[in-house]
Amino acid sequence: MIILIRHGQTVTNAQNLLVGRSDPDLTELGRRQALALRPWLSGVVEVWTSPLRRAQDTASLALPDLVARVVDDFIEVDYGVLDGQPLSVISAEQWRHFESEHHSAFGDGESLASVDERVHGRLEELLGDRESLLHAHHQHLAIVSHMSPIKSAAVWALGVGGATAWRTRLDNGSITVIGTRDDSPSLVRFNVVPILGA
Repeated sequence: MIILIRHGQTVTNAQNLLVGRSDPDLTELGRRQALALRPWLSGVVEVWTSPLRRAQDTASLALPDLVARVVDDFIEVDYGVLDGQPLSVISAEQWRHFESEHHSAFGDGESLASVDERVHGRLEELLGDRESLLHAHHQHLAIVSHMSPIKSAAVWALGVGGATAWRTRLDNGSITVIGTRDDSPSLVRFNVVPILGA
């Protein structure tokens, strides 16, 4: 199976800012979220991570015995000039536009359709390879990534349109699991948030 992990909270997440390709540090809460993932990752034998530091730091805390492989396809959406801005800079009308126009780019950055193209392409490769960890039952691939790529992976597993991702919520430090059933992808878990230790 594939265990997709959204990185722990960052300083910009805590401030309700749009966070794309900028690379803020994890907060103390974000580090605790990463450590809380450990009991959920039994059977992980390989880990991929986004090139961004917040994903790599989460991976090193959650899976300290594995060396992560950086896979660019799982980087966060590029918000362009909107990166680092408060969520409120996008009006309700603009949000509705992004929800209905999947190919519209944020700022001068990237569209969610582009995220789907790169994420779905990589997942299709794993699905087509019978020897990949996607098809294994007791050994797993962990991918430490971001909100948009993980939501994209979930809609891929469900076989629904990309705009469905807008109807989901994905928290920091959460786990989403994709497996296979009859050689088709299957969404096993979505947005599971481990309880933090004291």
